[in-house]
Amino acid sequence: MASCFRALHCLLALSFLSSTAYGGQLTPTFYALSCPTLELIVRTTMMKAINADRRMGASLLRLFFHDCFVQGCDGSILLDDTGTFVGEKTAGPNANSIRGYDVIDQIKANVEAVCPGVVSCADIVALAARDGTVLLGGPTWAVPLGRRDSTTASLSQANSDIPAPTSNLSSLITKFGNKGLTADEMTALSGAHTIGFAHCEDFRGHIYNDTDIDPAFATLRQGNCPAASGSGDTNLEPLDLKTPYVFDKDYYPNLLGKRGLLHSDQELFNGGSQDALVQQYSTIPALFFSDFAAAMIKMGNISPLTGSAGQIRANCRVVNK
Repeated sequence: MASCFRALHCLLALSFLSSTAYGGQLTPTFYALSCPTLELIVRTTMMKAINADRRMGASLLRLFFHDCFVQGCDGSILLDDTGTFVGEKTAGPNANSIRGYDVIDQIKANVEAVCPGVVSCADIVALAARDGTVLLGGPTWAVPLGRRDSTTASLSQANSDIPAPTSNLSSLITKFGNKGLTADEMTALSGAHTIGFAHCEDFRGHIYNDTDIDPAFATLRQGNCPAASGSGDTNLEPLDLKTPYVFDKDYYPNLLGKRGLLHSDQELFNGGSQDALVQQYSTIPALFFSDFAAAMIKMGNISPLTGSAGQIRANCRVVNK
């Protein structure tokens, strides 16, 4: 009964957030007059991208997360390095790992053709993350819009603020808490790992050294991830072995069976404060979906640039001249 009440409460809260300006700054109707076809353009472009590469839904969801955790949701992760400017793309959590920049470029070009100089790259990333989730079977939500693009980036913050795959539960709670997100919201957002893949170098320590892992699962993953550092580092394995291209609740039953691919995944169900919530999500997909959508809305409101702050970049990769 408590779970049902909580799910209903989340759905009502989500409905309220979807119909009003979030935090008094962002609103889903921000471009209703200035670019009324924006969401159709984004969805159509995302459909083509995912039809060509189903991994792209997870990649753009991760891109949004890594953007919001550094300076807020401001599109700073999209900025290329130049002779006088160092961006975030070469940071440890992003280098040779973050994908989807070309899809954001294509969406931006398609939007600019219809609504030039109106829509920020930061808002495009937020919409692409939502659509990637939906197109792979996940929940939808009304994305609060009105962000503007940063003219700066922070390599140091990207290296320090984005949680590492080797993080323990305490560190994860602290990193998310620093961004105004609760431990429960962290656990809901971690469910994004129901889709996508990880590099061997990010889970090698977990499958060879940790004890909180199913031995058969560890042996299976060792087959594509050699023990020696530097060997097969970029080999990919799905975060969810069962349905890596479907956004569902299977991430959580995996944790119950000690089959989390990353050390940080398994920390959510390892005798700590999040065990009960993981158990709930593993059996109540509607609760996970509603909590995930609400947490995505809240994450999307981390320190947005609004009003006259920042700019609307013409090219998502460079600051306007």
